[in-house]
Amino acid sequence: MSNSTRVIQYGLGPIGGAMARHVIERAGLDLVAGIDIDPAKVGKDVGDAIGLGRSMGFAVVERLSDALDQSEADVVLHTTSSYFNTFQDQIVETLEAGLDVVSTSEELSFPWLAHPDEASEVDKVAKRTGKTVLGTGVNPGFLMDSLPLNLTAICQRVDRIDVTRVINASTRRGPFQAKIGSGMTVEDFKTKMDAGLMGHVGLPESVGMVFHTLGKALTRYESGVEPVVAEERIKTDYFDVPPGKVRGLKQVARGYTYEGEFMTLTFIAALGAGDEADTIEIAGSPDLKVTLQGTNGDIATVAIAVNAIRRVKEAAPGLVTMRDLPIVTIW
Repeated sequence: MSNSTRVIQYGLGPIGGAMARHVIERAGLDLVAGIDIDPAKVGKDVGDAIGLGRSMGFAVVERLSDALDQSEADVVLHTTSSYFNTFQDQIVETLEAGLDVVSTSEELSFPWLAHPDEASEVDKVAKRTGKTVLGTGVNPGFLMDSLPLNLTAICQRVDRIDVTRVINASTRRGPFQAKIGSGMTVEDFKTKMDAGLMGHVGLPESVGMVFHTLGKALTRYESGVEPVVAEERIKTDYFDVPPGKVRGLKQVARGYTYEGEFMTLTFIAALGAGDEADTIEIAGSPDLKVTLQGTNGDIATVAIAVNAIRRVKEAAPGLVTMRDLPIVTIW
């Protein structure tokens, strides 16, 4: 397929593996390499490492340089770490190799508030090499930032924005259930929370994107995380949580202008959570309420990253966000 976009999958965890499988099944895309540092994966056929059920004829490698020795490529799908200080060198190396990047790293989705110097450096490298890098995902990247921003197109005035995401974690993969504290004591949860080890990554980036795009001054940002405790036994394929133990978390982020609170983001992920939905409320003229049901975080993240490849290849060089691109659609 000479006209196919050649894709390297950088990171072969649950999301990266699912992304690689989706690339393989998409017309116009050609998976040419897989990268991961897990010793149990390095050297295995990529098809075996991602649970494809058939051989791909090339092995998982540990470094980008090894992947490029294996094949030429056009774009890297990057799914390694949430945190800028961990993934920055990977992004820079990829750009220096002459490849576009679509990453699901949350802190890359709108990094200019929390990591302005690092974001500027990535942007400079991208422009110097003539390549484009995008941070995206379902959240941040869509549900709590670019989708609400698109909805303001039909408003004459916006007074405040509230977004609530409720996830029934019982239907999600084991690592996600563990990540939200399932089965922990309240005391252990709070200890991890105080150490900054609990909570969803990306809410500051979503608030930052919305405020900056709408021309609002972010004068104050607040975020708090609290455990959701089981009132009765909840059993999943991965956890058996008795009453009194943690079954998930609730995180609320608030962004303020000089006039007061303008945006509230509420993220709830818990075993057995009812009323699973994503709800966007905009107060203004007119008042809007949009409820989206059926969002699967893993499927949506894979889809939006793969669907964004075309827009990234068409975009001007630099570090871009979802608000900078034409609307990403399936293609």
